[in-house]
Amino acid sequence: MTRIPLNKAQLSREKESLAAGRRFLPALDLKRQQLMAERNRARRAAGEARAAAERAVIEAGAAVPMLADRRIDLKGLVKVESVRIGERNIAGVRLPVVEDVRIALRPYGRFARPHWVDEVVRRLALAARLRIEAEVAERGVALLERAVTRTAQRVNLFDKVLIPQAERNIRRILVAIGDSDRAAVVGAKIAKRKRVAHESGEADA
Repeated sequence: MTRIPLNKAQLSREKESLAAGRRFLPALDLKRQQLMAERNRARRAAGEARAAAERAVIEAGAAVPMLADRRIDLKGLVKVESVRIGERNIAGVRLPVVEDVRIALRPYGRFARPHWVDEVVRRLALAARLRIEAEVAERGVALLERAVTRTAQRVNLFDKVLIPQAERNIRRILVAIGDSDRAAVVGAKIAKRKRVAHESGEADA
């Protein structure tokens, strides 16, 4: 245990530390709860985004069964050209948000490929956009997970370590000050009795 000065100045510092910890802990715990709630929402949103992306690919295959025709070259028809990511602040955590996705469609000869290629291109572009949104949502979940962990650690630090430590220090200092005060009183009484006795002896002489 760290040795601390057992005096009134240290007592004042420990009381201030305890008061600050008790003020700060409820706000910190509220932040932890907010982050946990947002993390849970983000998990659901990321799961829904990932499922939507996978569903778009499956639906593309179901709606356009001709995709199985290997003789038709579909490579490079759809390409993600650029993605603009913004931010939103949730309880002090900056989360990425998809603001814009630009998808380039490679020109293709309509006479060189069957008419259903148009539908394939549309569905592949949608799937690409949804996949990006899912990946960004999952990044947000990871950021929130880390923020929840850090905030929970700080809550535990205040609740389990700093506040109890300040309370113990205050008790130790109060006991030490009480012992010192009693010793001073006893010493003063002894000194007074000696002085009275000495004065009485002088008077008898």
